[in-house]
Amino acid sequence: MSCRLFFALRPPAPVRESLLSLMEQVDGARWQDDDQLHLTLRYLGETDERTAEDIADAARHIAFSPFDISIEGCSYFEKKGVPRQLYARARPDDRLSALHKSLDRICVKCGVEPERRKFVPHITLARLNQSSGPLGAFLTRHGAANLGPWRVDDYILYESHLREQGSLYEPLCTYSARIK
Repeated sequence: MSCRLFFALRPPAPVRESLLSLMEQVDGARWQDDDQLHLTLRYLGETDERTAEDIADAARHIAFSPFDISIEGCSYFEKKGVPRQLYARARPDDRLSALHKSLDRICVKCGVEPERRKFVPHITLARLNQSSGPLGAFLTRHGAANLGPWRVDDYILYESHLREQGSLYEPLCTYSARIK
């Protein structure tokens, strides 16, 4: 049996409320709901049960100090020139990148393929499709949005359950900061 897994940060309620307030002005966008808002640290994808257990155990040994992160604007990812995802961009931070790299290392040690894509810390706001409206008004209004900062003192291993109305993210384990 396998499961879809990822490690992520969960913003606190005030930041999530601010993110939810940005969700407007794009017809046809499939907006995320409060339960779906997270910043992915490492996506594992379909993972067999044994590998999942090994990764969950190995993650307990990652030491990191609490740090602050914030949102500095909104943008979009595209595929073949077509916008596919609106997101809130996290301000670059060496400690955030170090946590991502530590998680990638343990995943690879446990047999998961290394992450090939560049780490772009973000929180997905909406999924877009061919019929989604133009993004200009949204980006003009929210392209420079600043939210936070918030304190990162833990991260979560989630299982993703695919549903017609959008993914359901089930927290499996929370890992608290431990000073290096």
